[in-house]
Amino acid sequence: MFRLALSRSFITPFSRISTRSYALKYTNDHEWIDFHGDSTATIGITDHAQQQLGEIVYVGLPEEGAEIEANESFGEVESVKSTSDLLSPVSGVVKSVNQILVDSPSTVNASPEKEGWIIKLEGVNEDEGSDLMDAEAYDEYVKSLD
Repeated sequence: MFRLALSRSFITPFSRISTRSYALKYTNDHEWIDFHGDSTATIGITDHAQQQLGEIVYVGLPEEGAEIEANESFGEVESVKSTSDLLSPVSGVVKSVNQILVDSPSTVNASPEKEGWIIKLEGVNEDEGSDLMDAEAYDEYVKSLD
């Protein structure tokens, strides 16, 4: 199934000019999820998160086939500043991990909401993400953190 994702450009006090997909949903913990409509989804961290972390030097990835529970840790991101747990907004089974991040974790800094994706899940119930924020609500949330 093919889904067209519209995007828009904006400037925030936290970032350079960004292109944000309207299809993505966001958590208060600064993860994003892209539901593909076929019980699969892709998860990563937001541009705001990578900026706050600084240079990412390691991404701890789960094993393919691992069962992930909603709101549970599935890995970690380590930067020169700190280490942060990665929390899944939904339950599912790890279909694939972004192997590029093993040798090039800074891909998350360069493209957090595209090439820097972290895991893909299958067996996802999209209704679990019904309370997640859209791009506009997430932008407002980030602004409120000041």
